[in-house]
Amino acid sequence: MLRTVCILGISSTLLSGCFNVHTSQAPIASTYPLTEQQKMQAAHHWNVLAQHQADQLLTTPLLRGRPLYIGGSGESTPFSDTFDSLLTSELVSKGGRVQTTETGAAKIGYKVQPIKHKDRGPIRAPEGALTTLAAGIAVATVPFNNWAEPALALIPLAAAADLFSGSWTSETNQEVVITTQATVGDQILYSSSNIYYINGGDSDHYSKSDKPARALRVTDQW
Repeated sequence: MLRTVCILGISSTLLSGCFNVHTSQAPIASTYPLTEQQKMQAAHHWNVLAQHQADQLLTTPLLRGRPLYIGGSGESTPFSDTFDSLLTSELVSKGGRVQTTETGAAKIGYKVQPIKHKDRGPIRAPEGALTTLAAGIAVATVPFNNWAEPALALIPLAAAADLFSGSWTSETNQEVVITTQATVGDQILYSSSNIYYINGGDSDHYSKSDKPARALRVTDQW
């Protein structure tokens, strides 16, 4: 047995000298580090974005003290019409100088780009999710095996659901990229892009119904 192992070891060493190691004819697919992306599914979330943009606009050195004019996105959609009002309210409430005309002001506009993925594979659960699920099942078996009423086995799982369900949401194949910019003439003084998941049935909030979402092909190979 030892002789066989030695022969195999020597053979593999000799063979490795005949070929380059750590090589491949094409790049090896790899995953990205774990990141999070928020899901926009309420008008309140639009207001959260308006609050964030107002804070950023008013603290940008190139815009400090300048009058601002809300130019919008250039098309009427539920999101753009509402966001105009929300951003105006947030800027005014935070002390911004907002004009109703563009003369002498920095123009605040934004681009809204819905994206629909056509070939996205399943997104794996984050590290530790399966362990947590297994632990919950294990806890549930304790009362099932030892308590007189089997239905009581659901109590530990229900308690866990009550505790963590507020942070549960699901990824979708549709996203939206919202870019807010401040310009004076042909100069961009501020630009900020934010990406969100959206529910499939909400895509018409961000673009006209006769304007399909941009298709972006994404493979499920990582």
